[in-house]
Amino acid sequence: MRKALSVSAVVIFAAMIGWVGTGYAQDTPAQDKAKAEARAAAQTKGEAEGAAKADRAERPVHPYRVDFSIYELEDGKKINTRQYSLNLNAEDANELKIGTRVPVETKQEEFQYLDVGTNIWCRIGERSDGIPLSVRAELSNFAIPEQGSGQSARPAIRQLQIHASTVAVLGKPMIVGSVDDPNSNRQFQLEVTVTKLR
Repeated sequence: MRKALSVSAVVIFAAMIGWVGTGYAQDTPAQDKAKAEARAAAQTKGEAEGAAKADRAERPVHPYRVDFSIYELEDGKKINTRQYSLNLNAEDANELKIGTRVPVETKQEEFQYLDVGTNIWCRIGERSDGIPLSVRAELSNFAIPEQGSGQSARPAIRQLQIHASTVAVLGKPMIVGSVDDPNSNRQFQLEVTVTKLR
């Protein structure tokens, strides 16, 4: 009897081990499939990133020159012109600054510096139908010219800003912005010309 019970217990135990083993065997293909899909997705993503990097590396860099003309008009006639130029690559930005740092007394014996002059920032892109162009031009000067000598602790500063985005045509001058001076009958215009260097 004991021998029969022992044999039965061994048979039942062996059957349980076989059932558990079968259960694990059924889970493994699903897990393997999920892992294989994850590996494939990671490989695809890695290949896409690698292709994008290679594309950027192989894409030629085109340099451009951007010429800026700031016209000052009075009663419709040009009375002053200032010229500036920047060289930059497609999909890049650059900036130029020219002017004077003026000390201004904010409190007694305390000074803060103001930038007075011209600041032009430009970014260009590259498309088949033209050159996407973004420009920020900020011009400032002394409302009373003699204050530029630094004699006044609180000079009056006149400022002019033109921020513009457009699509430029190579070699063709275009006015990207114009403003009227509220204190006079003068007008300021910003003209931009984009030239491909090679």
